Amino acid sequence: MMGGMCMRRVVVIAIAIGLLAGCGRSRVVREYPHKGGRVNASSTALPPVRISQPKYGATAVVQKGQTVYRIATENGITALDLALWNDIPPPYTIHPGQRLRLYPRDGREATVASSAGTKAPPASTPRPSTSAPVATPSAPTATASNLGWRWPADGAVASTFASGDPTRQGIDIAGKSGQPVRAAADGVVVYSGSGLVGYGELVIVKHNEQWLSAYGHNRARLVNEGALVKAGQQIAEMGRSGASRDMLHFEIRYNGKPVDPTAYLPKK
Repeated sequence: MMGGMCMRRVVVIAIAIGLLAGCGRSRVVREYPHKGGRVNASSTALPPVRISQPKYGATAVVQKGQTVYRIATENGITALDLALWNDIPPPYTIHPGQRLRLYPRDGREATVASSAGTKAPPASTPRPSTSAPVATPSAPTATASNLGWRWPADGAVASTFASGDPTRQGIDIAGKSGQPVRAAADGVVVYSGSGLVGYGELVIVKHNEQWLSAYGHNRARLVNEGALVKAGQQIAEMGRSGASRDMLHFEIRYNGKPVDPTAYLPKK
């Protein structure tokens, strides 16, 4: 799972973040203050970020002990996509006997269904219309987000977003080492590692097909790739890995492009 898929992972993360220069090494770091020590679990390479391969017309029946993540992984799709395709809300609970679609609802669903039975009648030739063309809705813009964003950490904004400035593609939130870093919205962890130069210990959460959020310079990462997280859930501890001071570097990306996080976060 980790070795042969490295290059595929680089492509996916490069699209998501746009800053990956090569395939790095991942070191999952967890810290348990109540135990008085630090536990490190190292891996030799970054496991791959999965790109969903829908199986149109196929379904899976939930068996005892199965989870959304397990079913998704076994079928070559992401846990978030499986949850979205089947309208499964957080905390993503499923039950034995439940039937899950392994494909999204779109036009191809009807095509697959008709090919399994009788052929659909041929479409009639459209007649010229004398009426004025009807305007179609435009695609959603980066300002249309209904994710209910939350602040990922407490503290003052030490550095603001600047469009076009590669050094200011997000905001920096000042704080103290070990301070909780929380998921800004529901989603699935698609990256947890230190392979992106300039971000230190980094966590990336995918919220849907358009939206990602990134959390950099952590002291410790508390979630692994594939984990489903809820808004407000702690996913890391603030630190200064790759930075000169304790802080959280936070980015929101729409279709891979950075946007100003303060345009979506609640006003303080």
